[in-house]
Amino acid sequence: MRKKTFHKRTILPQMLVLVLMLAAVQMQAQDLKHYQRIVKELSSAKYQGRGYAKGGANKAGKYLKKEFEKAGADEVICQPFTLDINTFAGKMKLSADGRKLTPGTDFTLREFSPGVHGSYPLYYVDTLNYDSQTVFDDLKRPEYKDAFVVCDFWFTYKHGADFKRLQSTDDAPNAGLVYTWETPLKFYKAYGEKVSDKPVIWVLSERLKGAKSIKADIDNKFYESYECFNVIAKVAGARHDSCYVFTAHYDHLGNLGKKVYYAGANDNASGTAAIVTLAAHYAQQRPPYDMYFIAFSGEDANLRGSEYFAQHPIVPLEQIKYLFNIDMIGDDNPVLYCETSDEGQRGYDLMEQIVKEKQYFKSLNHGKLAANSDHYPFATRHVPCIFVENQEGTAFPYYHTTQDNWTSAVFDSYEPVFHLVTDFIEKY
Repeated sequence: MRKKTFHKRTILPQMLVLVLMLAAVQMQAQDLKHYQRIVKELSSAKYQGRGYAKGGANKAGKYLKKEFEKAGADEVICQPFTLDINTFAGKMKLSADGRKLTPGTDFTLREFSPGVHGSYPLYYVDTLNYDSQTVFDDLKRPEYKDAFVVCDFWFTYKHGADFKRLQSTDDAPNAGLVYTWETPLKFYKAYGEKVSDKPVIWVLSERLKGAKSIKADIDNKFYESYECFNVIAKVAGARHDSCYVFTAHYDHLGNLGKKVYYAGANDNASGTAAIVTLAAHYAQQRPPYDMYFIAFSGEDANLRGSEYFAQHPIVPLEQIKYLFNIDMIGDDNPVLYCETSDEGQRGYDLMEQIVKEKQYFKSLNHGKLAANSDHYPFATRHVPCIFVENQEGTAFPYYHTTQDNWTSAVFDSYEPVFHLVTDFIEKY
């Protein structure tokens, strides 16, 4: 039998291909490891839910500035802005007929609520035979002096005008409102730029059942002109006349009392970590155009950071070829939710094509444009943009709850989103 011989010209290309394949696998694994490290850090107790009362948001912003610099960004700056915000980092005690309720689990507050201290009778709205005038007349009776009005949240949503009056001191004598809700309880910041006349407390229905009174010892603190900042990183491309922009918000809900904080692993440590790893990717593989990576603060306070940037852009908005807003991708739904500006529709069509070819996701779900995340200030200014979010997966029910933490973090969508975005840049 003739002995087989192998020449260097045959072996070397094969070895080179193998080395490149191993390097690609290693880089992919390293990206995921890097991504997970950032999510874990941002959702740790150090940042106290990345809110305002304990300075968590600004601590997170300083951390992200360093991370962008480590990732190899050519320039990283902080864009300051201010906001007015109501916070709850002090006393947070509530009991129903002497039964102690746990903040964040058994009860939360609407973000605009004032502090409340004292004992109060409960007045239950008759939702089966509802008559708004009867409610207002009943509240004038002596036994309901300074009562808290109790009603199912979704019923109050249907009769919004009546319950808005019940929140006003001028229109009704009640001391506050209790809205009952099913688990898990949500907490919000979007309307925290003011403090209302009366507190609105959300309580789990089962924890309030049959109670005749509540006792509260709850503090709030309102900050005027609280100083925040957006973190903006730039990776320079071959051309500077146009750019791509990648955004995610790094702030979250902060505290509910001295001991409870909202970690926000999915919302939105997941999206923030993604844009840091994208910055690292493009710092290693120089892009054809400038790339900007913007970590916004103030999103949960009604898109304050992105709105400020849109009013004070560091690059003309008309130079943005496309903007990606990445929010809550820490989940496992095989269908990726998207919203686009009118000008961003062509980009959505391209993403659909890529998904069909590469099967990064089963499909895309195109929703109606809404003011629900940081793409919106750009969409209203005619910037081609898309919002991506992984909804209705394992982690989705936990958003805006204390359960959205590192323990419940899911990482299935990170790599598909990463590759979908980088493929898009190559083809757009």
